[in-house]
Amino acid sequence: MDIELKERFISLWAKYFNEVPLPIVFFYTDKERIGQKVKPPKSGHRCVLADIFKVIKGKSLCFDEHSFGCFGGKKYLGYETRFMPDFEYFLSCGIPGRLEGERYKKTPQLVEEYMKTVPILKAPSKNIVFKRWDKLEADDEPDVAIFFGQPDTISGLFTLANFDKKDLNSVIAPFGAGCATIVLYPYLEKSSENPRAVLGMFDVSARPCIPSQMFSFAMPANRLFEMIVNMEESFLTTPSWEKLRKRIRNDQKTFKK
Repeated sequence: MDIELKERFISLWAKYFNEVPLPIVFFYTDKERIGQKVKPPKSGHRCVLADIFKVIKGKSLCFDEHSFGCFGGKKYLGYETRFMPDFEYFLSCGIPGRLEGERYKKTPQLVEEYMKTVPILKAPSKNIVFKRWDKLEADDEPDVAIFFGQPDTISGLFTLANFDKKDLNSVIAPFGAGCATIVLYPYLEKSSENPRAVLGMFDVSARPCIPSQMFSFAMPANRLFEMIVNMEESFLTTPSWEKLRKRIRNDQKTFKK
C-alpha cells in the first residue's frame, strides 16, 4: 500500500465527508497473524456481516474456511463453490414442514435460473483479511474498499464514481446476499477493463446487522485510487456539495447504534 496515498485520502475524506467513518478494505493472503482470527459460532447461525461491520470500529479480522457461521458467507467470500442444499426452495417458497423459504424469488424454477447467473469466486489464498483504511500497512495490498454510509454519503460516492466515466452504468446494484455485494461482485470487478462500483446491502436478511439508515458502496481498490486523484477537481469543491457536507456531519451517530 502506498502510505502517502493512504494518508492523503484520510485527509481528503475528513475534509469532504466530515466524521463519516473511513472505508474498510479486504485482501486475500496466506500470511498469518494479520488480524484476529474469526471463529465460527459454537451453535446456530451468524451472518458474516455481523463480524465484518466490527471492522469499522478499527478491529482487523481474518477469516479462513473454518470461520463461517453461515453458508452464504462461506460461499460469497470464496471458500465454497456450491450453493446450500435446496437453495432454490430456500430463496423462494420453502419446503412445508422442512425448510422455511425467504420468499425473495417467486418460484424455485426462477431461483434455478438465477443460480446459473451467479459468478463463482474461489479464494486465491488461505485467508481473507478485513482492515479499516487507516490500519493498512506498507506491505498490505488491498483488493476492495467498502464504504458504509447514509444516503447523502452514498450520493457523494456515487457521483464521484461517475465523474470520469461516460458509461451510464459505472455503478451497479446486483441482486444478492449482503456479503456478495461487498465482497464477490466488487472483487470480480477488479480484473475488468472498466471496473465498476457496487451499491449494496439491500438484502433484507442481512440488514439487521447494520444501522437502519446504512447502505454499502464498494469498489476495487484500483478504482478507488483513481477516484482519490479526482476528488479535488470534482463537485466536492462546490457549494452544492457543501450543503450536503454540512448535513452528513451527524452521519457518525448512526454508526454508534
